[in-house]
Amino acid sequence: MPPDAGDRAGAAAHYRALESLYAVAPINRLFQSRIEIAEEGLARIRFTIDDSVSHAAGAAHGTIYFKMMDDAAFYACNSLVTDRFLLTTAFNMMFTKPLRGGEVVAEGRWVSGKRRVFVGEARLIDAEGEEAARGTGTFMRSHIPLSGLAGYRAG
Repeated sequence: MPPDAGDRAGAAAHYRALESLYAVAPINRLFQSRIEIAEEGLARIRFTIDDSVSHAAGAAHGTIYFKMMDDAAFYACNSLVTDRFLLTTAFNMMFTKPLRGGEVVAEGRWVSGKRRVFVGEARLIDAEGEEAARGTGTFMRSHIPLSGLAGYRAG
């Protein structure tokens, strides 16, 4: 059964608050990116690959692959949880193509779990629409209330 208008408004406020939380994270001063949570269980992060994130051979370093896929899958899963911050407990990645420059989208999706442990997957899509990496993570409900985090501003 679809949610009523009040539930949709509450969900949208939660998504905007999670986007705000992402935006204020100090790590994102190093990695310029923006997140969008359009619906429950789906998050997209848009970012640009440039020389600042390259390894010695000129392609993007694996840290940016991990960071963006972990964040996308994490926020896709945390979109289902309105009271607690989730924590990454594991993340597995498969690199399929080097990223050398341009716009990239990290798309994260919730796969399973709704109580204590959540499973999410993510993939990186380059400017040509090709997949450059994919990953799967597990995320656990923490004791940290979202409402206690300075960047989380619901409503």
